[in-house]
Amino acid sequence: MRTRLVRSERGAISAMIVTLIVMLFMLAGLVIDGGFAINARQRIFDDAEQAARAAANQIDLEALRETGQVVLLEADAEAAGRAYMTARGYDAGRVQVDAAAGEVTVTASDTVETSLLQLIFIDSFDIEGTATSRPAVGIVGEN
Repeated sequence: MRTRLVRSERGAISAMIVTLIVMLFMLAGLVIDGGFAINARQRIFDDAEQAARAAANQIDLEALRETGQVVLLEADAEAAGRAYMTARGYDAGRVQVDAAAGEVTVTASDTVETSLLQLIFIDSFDIEGTATSRPAVGIVGEN
């Protein structure tokens, strides 16, 4: 014998399917957009490291040759770090030169736009990377 569905249960399967589809899109968004954000985070750290290295290469060669001391040229180091970040497409980043400590710190930030997560009102991820570098001279290590 057939039983009839109670009128209040009509369309319950449709609502469940719609909910499942939305959840699958959110999961796909987390995988795809999350992957893009992780990739961008690795890229921004790499770019900050390379900018810090380029900046730390700006040393006073005459002082190195005459006294053997590594003297970081602050203005040149800052300009080199900013130039590298600008060439990579960032807004120049923040370049801090500490000549007394002999190190350069570069901080870069960027925004990664989402695609699928926009369906749940997550439009972008903000990412930031920081790296510090010191000039190294000779073949045995840092000075």
